[in-house]
Amino acid sequence: MKRTLPRSGNHGGFTLIEILITIFLLVVALVGLASVTVSVIKGNDLSKMMTTATTLAKDKMEEIKNSAATQTGYDALAGGSATAEAIYTRTWAIGAVGASAPDNDQTKMKKITVTVTWSWNGQNHTVTLNTIVSRP
Repeated sequence: MKRTLPRSGNHGGFTLIEILITIFLLVVALVGLASVTVSVIKGNDLSKMMTTATTLAKDKMEEIKNSAATQTGYDALAGGSATAEAIYTRTWAIGAVGASAPDNDQTKMKKITVTVTWSWNGQNHTVTLNTIVSRP
């Protein structure tokens, strides 16, 4: 007598369509992660450049304030421009502060403006620092 095993509907494996759907979902998730990674890297690069530009502006501001304290005052200094680290351009200006009260007239106060500009990914970026100082 011949013996046969009963047939069941579940053979315990995956079908080809299930494997293809799983691979498709994994590819979509990995492509999404890759695009987010690129955005994060670009954002970090821009943040580094902005920090460098801010530091360059702060350094120039301190240089102007220190040199004016040792010279005859801010009138001896003039505005100017310089290139720093090959991609940053620093410009600075020293001017009078408009006043409506005699204690704050333009002979006693000066406004220092330092601007750092650079180009990144085809766009121009700017960091500007302003301060008002009393004449030494």
